[in-house]
Amino acid sequence: MANLLRGNDLRTLGFPEGRAIGLALAQLQRKHLKKLSQTDQLALLGQILNNPKEYLTHLDWSHTAAALLPAPSRHIALVERKPYVTFGAEHIDPSAVHQMETAMKLPVTVAGALMPDAHHGYGLPIGGVLATENAVIPYAVGVDIGCRMALSVFDLPPKYLTQRVQELRKILLDNTRFGSGRGWERGYRMASAVLERDEFVEIPFLKNKRDRAAEQVGTSGSGNHFVEFGIVDITEAGNELGVPVGQYLGVLSHSGSRGLGAGIAEHYTRLAKDVCQLPTEAQHLAWLGLDTEAGQEYWAAMNLAGDYASACHAQIHQRLAKALGERPVAKVENHHNFAWKERLADGREVVVHRKGATPAGAGVLGIIPGSMTAPGFIVRGKGLAESLSSASHGAGRLMSRTRAKAELTESEVRKHLAEHGIELIGGGLDEAPMAYKDIHTVMASQRELVDVLGSFTPKIVRMDGA
Repeated sequence: MANLLRGNDLRTLGFPEGRAIGLALAQLQRKHLKKLSQTDQLALLGQILNNPKEYLTHLDWSHTAAALLPAPSRHIALVERKPYVTFGAEHIDPSAVHQMETAMKLPVTVAGALMPDAHHGYGLPIGGVLATENAVIPYAVGVDIGCRMALSVFDLPPKYLTQRVQELRKILLDNTRFGSGRGWERGYRMASAVLERDEFVEIPFLKNKRDRAAEQVGTSGSGNHFVEFGIVDITEAGNELGVPVGQYLGVLSHSGSRGLGAGIAEHYTRLAKDVCQLPTEAQHLAWLGLDTEAGQEYWAAMNLAGDYASACHAQIHQRLAKALGERPVAKVENHHNFAWKERLADGREVVVHRKGATPAGAGVLGIIPGSMTAPGFIVRGKGLAESLSSASHGAGRLMSRTRAKAELTESEVRKHLAEHGIELIGGGLDEAPMAYKDIHTVMASQRELVDVLGSFTPKIVRMDGA
């Protein structure tokens, strides 16, 4: 107890009355800081007090530093709503529209678009696309940073799926891991270059995150994340795919950056809220300026998380290809829950956030999944300026998770899956096919955004759960 500082010690040091004192004292209770002598603790607090901006992104002291900075004289006011374009408006619930309209009132907002699969989210709605000037919004990127779709096409006939159901089930069970906090057991982990990145050393928040990332690389999360075998039907052969028109065995995966991305999102959202005080209805849209240290740090961490998500998919597909004894003849991959620096038609550089929206620049390939019992589509973007070169990232939810669990039953979901010939491993009522919009209706609402090159029909689906 000899090293325990009190509020008066901090006041004597020069700390102002308010949150900063309480935050600093709470931090000093952390095990590695309690070991410091009172002299060293006071010296450290003196450095933070004198240079709070230098500690805004520090793993231990970011919130104390933010509390030491002068508070803004008033909240940042919202401005008149800028116009934006909606695709498939008749299929979008009012709460998602309200969230999009709030985002269009931010002073940093330049342009926006709402995709036909849109539904309610945190801050920006899922299916929302937002262009900002020199600012990045962590919750407009999303919690699962860099969440991706990845498709491998194998030169095996569709009958392979019906003839080897049990073998393919075992391949999925042996070569995938699912669930919040779940990682690969020691001895089964694969090396990845992304784990050697300098960001794990250079960014204070990431310094203790590498070991957990190493456990989870090559795994999938919970919720709507999946790995599945299905039938790929190429209907329009092009140079992009490099395979003839026909049907093939395919592997489709959907997952993101695991605990690494979630931690980055939560940390920098809290920091953004500390330095960017918005009205209550817009507080989840707090941003970080790209001309600030915190903004640059988040941008680097976000890109690391995106590359980490890509590495997860690469390992999943590598394991499955090896188990099949085949090499893929084509691959398609795209991501959402990310921010890109792009130029508008008028030449302005902006930051385009696609939260649950697929990049659809001219000639860009992507996959837009349906549900367990509905096909997904291999698409080629048309680069429509009004959509900010974007398209939907799926069918979109028709029911919230809570409503799906309350209204659907195990028996009716199993019957529905059986009628469509779907073999499901894991999964829950909240991910039942009936909880999603009709993918065909969604695709009809975005014909001007993408061309369809083929489809993927799920047959053996692996998700989190027993």
